[in-house]
Amino acid sequence: MLGLPQSTEVIRPMPKAQLYKKFELKQAQRDAFDADIARMEIVNFIAPQSLPGISEGTEVKAVFVVDVELKRSDYDTKSILLISKLIPHRIIFALRHEDKVQLAVYHTKLFTAPWQSSDAASVNLSGLNLDAVWQNIVAFIGELEVAEGNSLTEQIRVDEERTRLMRQIESLERQMRSTTQPRRQRELYSEIKKLKSLL
Repeated sequence: MLGLPQSTEVIRPMPKAQLYKKFELKQAQRDAFDADIARMEIVNFIAPQSLPGISEGTEVKAVFVVDVELKRSDYDTKSILLISKLIPHRIIFALRHEDKVQLAVYHTKLFTAPWQSSDAASVNLSGLNLDAVWQNIVAFIGELEVAEGNSLTEQIRVDEERTRLMRQIESLERQMRSTTQPRRQRELYSEIKKLKSLL
């Protein structure tokens, strides 16, 4: 699956009933989970045992690929977040609905790639150890460009801050266009200029 080497392939079902029992989920969580997810199974295990060319990382010891069959494409992301928080491993989610796949990963927050056809979905394993491989996977799925000297977590924080500043600038620009008072327009313009200098 996802163009990964055959040596990483495993088929291990993840019965929902076992998850409910093991993690003692409340009825509301079970209902939300059932509304979105039909079934799940682990389909790939990426580790030095399955890929001898890649060494163990200091933080990442293994990466799992979980195939999630969805009941609807407009699923609630809380269901995927719940799995990410319950299972303490690095997981690539292959979210399937009909003949489409959406890749997702959780690293400080949930990142999802655009929907694509099942045949086109692939993940490239690049890096000498699993820390680097995981960073590249998250960057690929989350469409992040990790700047030189930044860790993945730092880059996510930088990107979130940039997005927040952009929203603030857009809001101030709308206010500036709608106001008719020249003095207020100048104040807004200087605020916008100051925020743009932080980008």
